[in-house]
Amino acid sequence: MTELERHSYDVVVIGAGGAGLRAAIGAHEAGARTAVVCKSLLGKAHTVMAEGGIAASMGNVWPEDNWQVHFRDTMRGGKMLNHWRMAQLHAQEAPDRVWELESWGALFDRTKEGKISQRDFGGHRYARLAHVGDRTGLEMIRTLQQRAVSLGIDVFMECTITQLFKDGDRVSGAFGYWRESGRFIAFDAPAIILATGGIGKSFKVTSNSWEYTGDGHALAMEAGAPLVNMEFVQFHPTGMVWPPSVRGILVTESVRGDGGVLRNSEGKRFMFNYISDYFKAETADTEQEADAWYEDHVNNRRPPELLPRDEVARAINAEVKAGRGSPHGGVFLDIASRRSAEFIQKRLPSMYHQFKELADVDITKEPMEIGPTCHYVMGGVEVDPDTQMSKVPGLYAAGEVAGGMHGANRLGGNSLGDLLVFGKRAGEHAAAYAAGTAANRPTVAESAITAAGDAAVAPFSREGGENAYTVHRDLQETMHTLVGIIRTAEEMSQALERIEEFKTRVAHVSVEGHRQYNPGWHLSIDLKNMLLVSESIARAALDRKESRGGHTRDDYPATDPSWGHINVLVRLNSDRTGVEVFHQDLPQMPDELKKLFDDGSH
Repeated sequence: MTELERHSYDVVVIGAGGAGLRAAIGAHEAGARTAVVCKSLLGKAHTVMAEGGIAASMGNVWPEDNWQVHFRDTMRGGKMLNHWRMAQLHAQEAPDRVWELESWGALFDRTKEGKISQRDFGGHRYARLAHVGDRTGLEMIRTLQQRAVSLGIDVFMECTITQLFKDGDRVSGAFGYWRESGRFIAFDAPAIILATGGIGKSFKVTSNSWEYTGDGHALAMEAGAPLVNMEFVQFHPTGMVWPPSVRGILVTESVRGDGGVLRNSEGKRFMFNYISDYFKAETADTEQEADAWYEDHVNNRRPPELLPRDEVARAINAEVKAGRGSPHGGVFLDIASRRSAEFIQKRLPSMYHQFKELADVDITKEPMEIGPTCHYVMGGVEVDPDTQMSKVPGLYAAGEVAGGMHGANRLGGNSLGDLLVFGKRAGEHAAAYAAGTAANRPTVAESAITAAGDAAVAPFSREGGENAYTVHRDLQETMHTLVGIIRTAEEMSQALERIEEFKTRVAHVSVEGHRQYNPGWHLSIDLKNMLLVSESIARAALDRKESRGGHTRDDYPATDPSWGHINVLVRLNSDRTGVEVFHQDLPQMPDELKKLFDDGSH
C-alpha cells in the first residue's frame, strides 16, 4: 500500500467533541504522546449543539444542593438502571470540572453575587446547570480546543477511522482515510479512546449532525467489546418541525427552564394532565413521597414542562395522536406570552436567531412549533466506571459512545458533565496503560492494514449496485416507524427482517468516481456502522419486555420490577454476521448510597 501514511502515538483519541478533547488534554498532561482524529473540522463537534448547560451541584443558586442530591436525581432519572459508580463519580466531580473550565478561560453567565449562574432543567431537584446563555456547548468546545491547541496536541481533521487493529487481545492501532483525498492513514498506538458521540443518523428525524453514524459503537463491537443499554434511545421532546429543511434541529430545554410552556392546538397547557401518573408510577417509593413530588412540581418553581425528557416526549406524542397537534405534526412551545422580548433575547439568543433565520418565526412574539426528535443514545460501550476501559485491553470510551452512566434515561445537562468527568478519566488512565506497555508494545500486522484498505475501497469495484443514499433513506424510515418512541414486538421483528435485507443491499452498494472527496463513498462506509447499531437497538428493545425510561413498549406498557436489576448487553455473534443479546445483573450499590433513597427526601 504505497500511499499509506503512518504515525505512532501512545494514545489516539477518536473524536474531538467535549469528551475527546478533555481526554486528549488528560492523556497529554499525563505524559503520553497524544493525537486527536476527528471526522469533521476541529470546533465543529456536535457538543456545540448542547445549549442548556453543565449540570453540577455547585450550590450557587440553591445552597442546599450537593452531590448526593445530584446523584439521586441522576439515578431516578435513569430509572435506577444507571451504573451507580458512574453516577456517583459524575455527581462528585462535575463541579471541579466546571471550575476547571473557568480557569481555562470559559466565560459563564453570572449571578448578582458574581458566581456562576445555574438554571433549572428537567428532572433536577435544584437549579444546577452552569450556562453561557444557550450556547454552553459552544463555549465549552472553544475553551477545550484552545487548551488542546496551546498544549501542542496533534490533530488530524477530516479523517475517518474505519477499523481498529488488535495484537492478540489488545488494541494496537487504527486505520482510516483522509476525507478530502481518500488517502489511507494508519496509527500505531497501544491505547485508543473512542469519543465518537451517538447514533442519530440511523433515524429519519434527529437533532444529530451528519457525523453521528455510530462509528465508535460499531468499532468497539467489531473489536470485541460489548455494548450496554442500547434499547434506551432518548427522543428529545423539542425539535423544530417546520419547515422540512430544519426538521429535528434541537430546541434547547432552556426555553422551558426559562419559563416556556407547551400548548396543544386548543391553546391548552397539557402537561398537567401527565404529571401525577408519572410521579406516582415512576419516581416515588411511597405514596407520601409521590404527593410531595407532585406538590413540588405544580407550583411556580417546578413546572410540569420540566419532567424528564422521556415523559415529555411521550406526552407530546399522545397529544398529537389524540388529534390535538399543531398543523405540521407537533405541538406549540410558547415563551412569548410568559417572558419579555428583552429577557428572551438575552437568555436565549441562539434560539431567537435560529427560528428567525430558519423558520421566519419571532419567538418573542409567537410560539414555536416543536416535536420529539431522536437526540441521544443512553447505550454504549460497557466500560469500567473508574478508568473507562472497555472489555478490550487498551480500548477506552468516553461521552455518549460509552454506556452505563445514564441508565434508562439521561437528564438534561448531564451530558456535558459526563464528557468532562469521564473524558479526563479516560485520558489519564489510557496514558497510564500505554506507559505500562513500553516493554511489550502491541504491533500492527501488515496483512491487517492491507485487509482494511481492501475493505474500504470495495464499493468502487462493484458495478450496477445500489446507491448508498437509497439504502440510508430506507434504514432511517425503518428505524423511525418501527423502532421509534412507541415500540411493539411485531414492529421490531419487522425492523430486524428489514435490517437483514439491508445487509445484503449494503454488501452490493457501488460507488462511482474517485476517492477524492466522495460523499457517496463516505456514506457507504458509514452505512455498515449504522446497520450494526440499528440491529443492536432493535434486538435489545425486543428483548426488554417492559417500558422504562427511553424505552416504551406498547405491548408491555408497565415498568416491571423484575427487569429493574437486569442490564441488556449486545455483542457480535460468533460468525460476526449479526448481533446477539445477553444479560448481566446490575452492579450492587453500596449501603451508604442506598440510604439516600430511603430517607423520604426529594
